[in-house]
Amino acid sequence: MMTDKIVEYLDSLYPNPRCELQYQKDYELLIAVMLSAQTTDKRVNMVTAVLFSKYPTLEALRDAPIEDLVEIIRPIGTYQRKSENIKKIADSLIQRGGMVPNDRAFLESLSGVGHKTANVVLSNLYGENCVAVDTHVSRVSKRLALAKPNDDVLTIEKKLTRKWKGYSLGRLHHQLVLFGRYYCKAQNPLCDNCQLQNFCLEYKKRKAK
Repeated sequence: MMTDKIVEYLDSLYPNPRCELQYQKDYELLIAVMLSAQTTDKRVNMVTAVLFSKYPTLEALRDAPIEDLVEIIRPIGTYQRKSENIKKIADSLIQRGGMVPNDRAFLESLSGVGHKTANVVLSNLYGENCVAVDTHVSRVSKRLALAKPNDDVLTIEKKLTRKWKGYSLGRLHHQLVLFGRYYCKAQNPLCDNCQLQNFCLEYKKRKAK
């Protein structure tokens, strides 16, 4: 089956895939994923290294001057809103006992935390079998005809969950992200040596030109 061959190839490229966001505590992952919207993991890691060093507890983050948070995370954009989200998330977690719970409804109620962020957190912290659809996963899925060109992220998530029933969706999420980030890039994808050419609509389109 096509899905089996895709999994085999991804396993060969990324036998030990992992989240590239750097964190030491459960809430650091949650905040890092929230901050990663519309920016890169590399840039997020740069700002969180400063952020979590200067404010090493949830209480410190909650009480941090908003102006200071804005200055720290300015490089990742939408810094005003994200700075406010940091303080609100910290406060909500403190009220919940200081831990990030295995509770999707609670996570999705937090400021700046949506379905995709909750999927990443639940998968990484608790091993929940779910796939988060970001820009990389969406692009790769559409190029490999795992989803249709106009499918939204929730539709893609449902299709991947159905097609890869029985597989580790968290593992596949990381593999698809890494594949999209370093091989199947938005611009100048590395198609020539890719073993998924037979399934790839993008490759066929480029070859036809």
